[in-house]
Amino acid sequence: MLEDVRVLVKGGGDLASGVVYRLHRTGMQVMVTELPQPTVIRRVVAFASALYEDALEIEGIVGRRVSSLEEAQASLEACEVPVMADPEGKVIPEWSPDVLVDGILAKRNLGTKITDAPIVIGLGPGFVAGVDVHAVIETKRGHYLGRVILEGSAAPDTGVPGAVMGYTVERVLRAPRSGVFQGERQIGDEVREGEVVGHVDGAPVVAGITGVLRGLLADGLAVSESLKVGDIDPRGVRRHCFTISDKALAIGGGVLEAILYLHRNQSK
Repeated sequence: MLEDVRVLVKGGGDLASGVVYRLHRTGMQVMVTELPQPTVIRRVVAFASALYEDALEIEGIVGRRVSSLEEAQASLEACEVPVMADPEGKVIPEWSPDVLVDGILAKRNLGTKITDAPIVIGLGPGFVAGVDVHAVIETKRGHYLGRVILEGSAAPDTGVPGAVMGYTVERVLRAPRSGVFQGERQIGDEVREGEVVGHVDGAPVVAGITGVLRGLLADGLAVSESLKVGDIDPRGVRRHCFTISDKALAIGGGVLEAILYLHRNQSK
């Protein structure tokens, strides 16, 4: 029964949250681990934000901050998604998940091993299926998005965001210097090219295109120069800012397929 499957997702950003959403909807028990202060951009659709807000709801699913396995179990029993600050993964051997999904999206493997769980899945580049994970899910936009890779790796990171209405790097807001970020606008706001949407120690963060502010870093976080602090969607559809993206859902579908496929074949 899927209700008996325990899944630990490392990383609670917007793409990993699409995975959490898909798996939780099937009845699996899903827990998220994150950094104590995650630098998530699409905060309103990222379960990592529970570490700042104690709890948040994303499309009908509640993510709740927990600090112990006992609290996590209570959250799971309430049909919620527990979110724990545990960058070292100390809870993994204690909870002993059936599935581990590395959704950190660091473009490299930060320590996930194929022995961490009976089924281990990596999102995007940095993993080799059959070596450090059982399966890799393609995260690059295009024909292969969401595909399950059982041998080899995902497409390499190009450093260029996927094109939306022809815009790539122009969509991304980056810190002009190292310092503390402070937003001037809110997620969902319409912004115009050249408009100031925030500051880093007094230096302005300026919109490169016109659209809606799809994501923005939380106020008060320390950032390094050129770190991504926001995202503008040129399509201008405000409601898209508050729902899980097509890309995240495609990746989540790939993870679900991988779990079912690997479970069936490992049981033979």
